[in-house]
Amino acid sequence: MNATLIHLLRHGETEGGPRYRGSSDDALNPSGWEQMQAAVEGGSWDRIVASPLIRCAAFAQALAERRGIPLAIDARLREMHFGAWEGRTAVEIMEEDGDALTRFWQNPAAYPPPGGEPLIEFQARVLAAWRDIVRDNSGQRVLLVSHGGPIRVILCEIRRHPVERLLEFEVAHAALLAVRIDGDDAELL
Repeated sequence: MNATLIHLLRHGETEGGPRYRGSSDDALNPSGWEQMQAAVEGGSWDRIVASPLIRCAAFAQALAERRGIPLAIDARLREMHFGAWEGRTAVEIMEEDGDALTRFWQNPAAYPPPGGEPLIEFQARVLAAWRDIVRDNSGQRVLLVSHGGPIRVILCEIRRHPVERLLEFEVAHAALLAVRIDGDDAELL
C-alpha cells in the first residue's frame, strides 16, 4: 500500500487584521489570497478537505474548481470558538483582562477563554476529523485547508506533544506542512 500524503494549509491573512476570530466568519484579504496561491504553487492533490469558514472554504473551492479536484467541507475542522474574545485583538483583551489571557497562553486546557470552547472538546472534534481523513484517503494526496488551532492539534497528535502546549507550535498564515502517513506511522516532513 502506498503512503498517504496530507498537506496542512492554514488560511492566509484575513480582513480586519490579527484578532481572535475563531468562529467569526471573516474573509481573506487580498494579501491572504496571494499568500495561499503562493503556498499551493506547484502542489498536486487528489482531494481537498476544508473548514466551512469562508477564509478557508472560499480558497479551497476556487482551487478545487480551477484544478478539477474533489472538495469536501468538514465542519469539525473549523477554528476553536473563543467565546467573549471573539473578534477582539490580544491588545484589547490584555487591557481588559491580561491575567486571563496570560493564563490561556500558558495552559489553554486549564484556562479557556470565557464562554469559549474547552480545549479537550476542540481536540476531540479535530482529531475525529483527522482520523476520518486519514482512513478515507489511504494512499492519496490530500490538501487540508484549516486554521492555526486545528493544525496545532494535529501536530500535537503526530509529535505526541501534550495538547495543553499546542501554542508552542508556530503556524503562520498560509503555512503549508506535509505529513506522510504509512500504516500507523505519521511523520511531519
